[in-house]
Amino acid sequence: MMFRRTHENAARIGRKTVLTLLSLLAAGLATPVAADMGMAVVPTRIIYPGEEISPGSLNTVEVTNPNLAGDYAQTVEEVTGMITNRTLLPGRTILVSSLRIPYLVKRGTSVRLTFGIGNMTISASGSPLQNGSVGDVIRVRNIDSGLSVSGTVMADGTVQVMAK
Repeated sequence: MMFRRTHENAARIGRKTVLTLLSLLAAGLATPVAADMGMAVVPTRIIYPGEEISPGSLNTVEVTNPNLAGDYAQTVEEVTGMITNRTLLPGRTILVSSLRIPYLVKRGTSVRLTFGIGNMTISASGSPLQNGSVGDVIRVRNIDSGLSVSGTVMADGTVQVMAK
């Protein structure tokens, strides 16, 4: 019986009153959220995976969707020169997680391997077995000995071999 009384009280409020309250609540909440959304970077053309992003293929737009996830790029400088891992469609936000730094060392090319202990430095020619950006640990084959070693890609394009 308790359920019926609650239901009867709700019916007395009236549908018009409930709709008016909901519209006032929605109007009050929507304004501050839309004002804080900021800007987003969107492509002006299709950008394919592996392609370097140039500023000419980007546009900055105001974000109006409050349900948009916060992982999107907000400035053109943030994505310029990056490589995309997935197809980017015109007018859609660019997820920062779908971008990577360009590879400095590419598989199959020739690189200089260096190994240092104290004041002694040994260098040799190597062939990367995988692509790598600065700071990545990759496998490289020593061309002279044929052995595979692991090393860190350095900013100058060399690979610093790790001690075992």
